[in-house]
Amino acid sequence: MQYTVSVAMSPIDQLNELAKTAEEVGFDNIALPDSIFYMEKQSADYPYTADGSRMWNEETPWADPLIVAGAMGAVTSTLRFYTNVMKLGSRNPVLMARQVGSVANLTNNRFGFGVGIGWAPEEFDWCGQPYTKRGKRVDEMIEVIKLLLGGGMVEFHGEFYDFDKLQMSPAPTKPVPFYVGGHTDVALRRAVRIGDGWTSAMMTCKQAADTIDTLKKQLAEAGRADDPFEYQVVCIDKFDVDGHRELADAGVTDNIVIPWIFEGLGFDAPIDKKKDSLKRFADTYIHSGWQN
Repeated sequence: MQYTVSVAMSPIDQLNELAKTAEEVGFDNIALPDSIFYMEKQSADYPYTADGSRMWNEETPWADPLIVAGAMGAVTSTLRFYTNVMKLGSRNPVLMARQVGSVANLTNNRFGFGVGIGWAPEEFDWCGQPYTKRGKRVDEMIEVIKLLLGGGMVEFHGEFYDFDKLQMSPAPTKPVPFYVGGHTDVALRRAVRIGDGWTSAMMTCKQAADTIDTLKKQLAEAGRADDPFEYQVVCIDKFDVDGHRELADAGVTDNIVIPWIFEGLGFDAPIDKKKDSLKRFADTYIHSGWQN
C-alpha cells in the first residue's frame, strides 16, 4: 500500500517544503485539492459532510493544483502528484489538456489526473459552463483530454465539443493516468469505463471495502479484471498500524493521509511542526516493516 500526503488547506508558502520533506521521508505521492473560489452563499449542499456545509471558509488558502504540481515537481525528483480531484465541469477540455500535458512533461511523468464533475452550480455558472447535462459533458471532456494528450494531429466532433484537426506538442512521453472521484453509482461506472483508478472522499474502512468490492466486480464484468487499477482512499476510522493493515486487506492501494491533522494540529500549523509530523508518520507506518 502506498502512502499519499494530502496538502489540503495548507498555506501556500508551505507547499514546496511539504513536498520536499514528504519525498525525503519516503512518501509516494502528494494529493492536490481543487477549489476555484468561495461563494458567500451556496445553492447546493456540499456532498461530503453530514449537514452539507463546507469544511473551509472564505480565507482558506487554495492554489491551482496543476500549478502546484509543476512547482513541487521542480523541487523533487521521485515524488508523484495527482489532483484529488480536479472539478472538470467548470473548465474547458482543450485548455485543460494543454495544462495537464505541460505538468506531465515538466514532472517527467510524475503526474496523475484525478477528475470529478464538481458539486457547486456557482462554479459552473460563473465560469461560463452549463450545469445541466454536466455528467454527460464531463464524460466527453475526458474523451477530448485523453485524445489530445495522445499526441499527433487529431479532431473531435461530439455532442458538446467540436474541433477540426489540431495538435498539441509535446505530448507526454507516457500516458497520464486518470483517477475518477466520487461515491455514486454513476461515478463508479465512470471509473470502470475510463479510469486507471478510483479516488474517494472521506469514508470508513467498511465503506471503502464495500466500494472496492463493487468496483472489482464491475471491472471483471467489463473485462478489466487483470488491468492495473488503483484504489485511493481517505479513511476516517483507521489510524493505527492494525487499522492500516485492515485497509490494505480491504484492497486499498493508496492511503491518503494528513499526519498533522491526525496529531491534533490545525491545517495552518507551522511548517516545522508539519515536517516533524511527516517524519513521525513515516517512521511509524512507512519504515516500520508492517507490510513485509
